[in-house]
Order: sequence, then C-alpha cells, then structure tokens
Amino acid sequence: MSTWNQLTQDQQQEVERQLLVIKRGVADIVPEEALKQKIIQTVVTGKPLKVKLGLDPSAPDIHIGHTVVLQKLRQFQDLGHEVQLIIGDYTGRIGDPTGKSETRKQLTEEDVKRNAQTYQTQLSKILDIRKTTFYYNSAWLGELKFDDVLKLAGKVTVARMLERDDFAKRYANHQPIHVHEFFYPLMQGYDSVSLQSDIELGGTDQTFNILMGRTLQNAYEREDGQIAILMPLLEGLDGVQKMSKSLRNYIGIDEQPNEIFGKTMSIPDTLMLKYYELTTSISNESLDELRQKLDAGTLHPKDAKMQLAKVYVQMYHGDQAAAEAEQHFITVFQKRALPNEIDEVQFDSSELDMGGISIINLLVAIGLQSSKGEARRSVEQGAVKINELRIANIHEQILLQDGDIIQVGKRKIVKVRLG
Repeated sequence: MSTWNQLTQDQQQEVERQLLVIKRGVADIVPEEALKQKIIQTVVTGKPLKVKLGLDPSAPDIHIGHTVVLQKLRQFQDLGHEVQLIIGDYTGRIGDPTGKSETRKQLTEEDVKRNAQTYQTQLSKILDIRKTTFYYNSAWLGELKFDDVLKLAGKVTVARMLERDDFAKRYANHQPIHVHEFFYPLMQGYDSVSLQSDIELGGTDQTFNILMGRTLQNAYEREDGQIAILMPLLEGLDGVQKMSKSLRNYIGIDEQPNEIFGKTMSIPDTLMLKYYELTTSISNESLDELRQKLDAGTLHPKDAKMQLAKVYVQMYHGDQAAAEAEQHFITVFQKRALPNEIDEVQFDSSELDMGGISIINLLVAIGLQSSKGEARRSVEQGAVKINELRIANIHEQILLQDGDIIQVGKRKIVKVRLG
C-alpha cells in the first residue's frame, strides 16, 4: 500500500485535485482518512474505485432534491471511477423503513419492475449512462438460502439495529417493528459485500444503512470496508422542509420547462448557492466567483436565479427549451403580460350546462388542476384568472367562450378552444 511520501509531485497533486472535487458539498465522510488512502491507491494503480448508489424503485420520479447524490456520482465518473447503480428490486419488496413511524406496505414484484423502468431515462439526464453499470439486487439476494440468511443475520445484534433513531422511537412508543424490517439494512449492506464497493453515496438520512455496508464487508473479511459519503438533504422551495413531492415544495426534472423555470425563481435567496453547489455541475472556481459577486452586490440574486433556472431547463430539456422558458418568464412575470404563444386545450361544448360550467369543474376538466380540492384552494387563494379577471367565488358559473384565456397562478396559462 502506497503512502503519501512515496508519491511523485504529480501524483500528489492529482490526489489533492480528486479530494477537492469529492469533498465539495458533502455533509460527512466516514472515515475520511480512509478515503484519502483509497484515492492514493487508485492514482498509483490506475484502478478506478467502485462507487455505489442504491435506488428504491417505489419512487421513480426524480426531483432536484434527488439529484444531489446523482451530481456527486457524475463527479466520480468525470474523475474516471466506476458507478454501480443498484435497483433494489429485492429490497424494494420490503421498503426502506428509514424515517417511517409504521411498517411500509410491501411492493409486489410487478410494482417494482414497473417503477424501475423509468429510472434509466431520468438518470441519463445527469449521469453518463455509458459509464454506469446497473444491477438488480435480486441477482444475489434471491440466490441466498435460508442458512445464508441466518449467517447474515448473525453478523449484527438487535441492540445495533435499535440504534437507528426510527426503530428506537417506535420501540419506545410500543409501535410494532416487524422482523422483516430489520433485514432492509442487512440486505442493503449485503449489496456492498456482493459488489465489493469501495464507496457508497447517500443522504444523511441513510447513514445507518450505508455504514451497515462497511460493517458487513468487515464481517465478511474485507479489511478496508467501503467509505460512506453522506450528502446533505436539500431544503425545498419553502426553504424549511426537505424537498418532497408530498410537501409540494419540489422541482421535478420531468416537469415542463416553464414550470421548472418559474419554480426555480421562487427558491429563497439564502439557499440559492446551495442549489448551485449541490445540484449543478458548476466548477468550484465559478461558484466562488458567483459567491463573491453576490456578496459584493455586483450581481442581483434575481439575476443569479435566472441563470440557475436556465441551467436546470438546459440540463433536463435542452438549450432551445431553456431560451424559450427564459423568454416566457420575462414576458409574463417581468413585463406582466401574457405570452405571445399560449398552449391551447380543447373543450367539448356539450359539457356546458346552459352555456356555463362551475369554475371548479372547469379547472379540472382542462387539466390546470388535478382535483376539485386543489382547484377550490387555488380559487380561495386568489390564484385563478379568466381573461385577466380574478375569480374569487368557488361557486362561480363561467359562461365559457371560444378563446378564453384561463390562468392559475403565474405559470399555468391556457387558451380554451370549444369543440
């Protein structure tokens, strides 16, 4: 094993360069000194590190919060290392109990396979898929016999399992913990044993599961167990809670360009640099320059967010879509005018009752709202306009005309065509 003093000056510089990239934005590295040794060995031998990320196929729709670990994976790829993406088709049947106050419903094999199919398309927007190897952990977990499972379970004590905060709380509150839930961290850890991973990435909420991989590698006689690189959890658009679809404070990478652009502009100023650092490929030098301009007041936060919004749309929809989304935002929000081109929706006039329709039913029928409850809240909040006139009554009957322009909030605008 090579030491620092045995390296040439060029090799030392390369180790320092890689460590600088890898450490950017991370919340914790366990153990950090071992990471440096692994980088030294890969620089000396030319053998790339195996960097693992497990994916839960119960939630295949990726938002910006998920891309924090994916951007770090891409950095590893750009440094020449191998990425191991594990679709948890076997662990997904249990469901990760992390942060859950009750037992999760088990997924069927069909559920898992259907959800897993969406991952590769979404991930290709961030990762170099040519340099990414996908695995299904049923390939090794499904081959274990019962005596193998008993040996695996024998590597960890119940006391160690109860160190997990969520398990400890449920145990203290006399809430049920099913035995199969203990197997989730064991199975995730065994993935690292099977693939001989050098590094595993995850959010800070995955600390216990990721460290279990290191524990099991050591238990299966691998002395230099994997390094845990833990990424911070990204706050959502509310600036407080972790980004989450259930909290409606997210930016989805598959959302429409105008929606991505508009949502990005609502990011709190205090979090903007964090979004740049964790979810884009901006260089360290450019990030420092951006920070200096903001601190000096030579760059307005709104303009920096405009740049970020354009970057996001470029990443997930391309250059043309980014330019169009930027122009749409400028036209609608900065000039406070309707855009020249508005999406049109067809509406069957036979659905009108004596020429009218309730505002709630209309918003759902033309797809501007997903439910009557959501439509009602939008009207109550004063977010609904028809031909620039605000609709404040949830019982309003609309005498719909061909060409009427209907708007919900600042980003959802359509022109109705009666058929």
